[in-house]
Amino acid sequence: MSLTHFDQQGQAHMVDISTKPTTAREAVAEGLVLMQPETLALAQGGAAKGDVMGVARLAGIMGAKRTADLIPLCHPLPISKVAIELEADPDLPGIRVTATLRTTGQTGIEMEALTAVSVACLTVYDMLKAAEKGMRIEGIRLLRKTGGKSGTYEA
Repeated sequence: MSLTHFDQQGQAHMVDISTKPTTAREAVAEGLVLMQPETLALAQGGAAKGDVMGVARLAGIMGAKRTADLIPLCHPLPISKVAIELEADPDLPGIRVTATLRTTGQTGIEMEALTAVSVACLTVYDMLKAAEKGMRIEGIRLLRKTGGKSGTYEA
């Protein structure tokens, strides 16, 4: 198997997508911020910095839109949908972050979904770190992607 971001000489390059057909694409990613139950209660009740879930949702959206600025070989994409869900889960305990992104284009939107989740998780950590520095961000992964030559993937 060859990696698409390297040419015949092993040099990194941006993949040429100019001849690829435009298709509808969707990607769903998730991540977890694990914390003590007391910290989770703060996240649900409003922390000192404000609405943790609302701020993290906006940060995730902003992160998705900046993916090409952060990941060197990503193409800038016309993102048509970004939905970030943050769910308090007392069984973890922690917050489950899910990002669903859509585009119509010549390349996938998986990196944008993963970036959105990562930025939202980091924002949760930032907003709650005064209460608990030992929180863990874990399990960032692609759950599903559709569209393109490789078709559908489900974790």
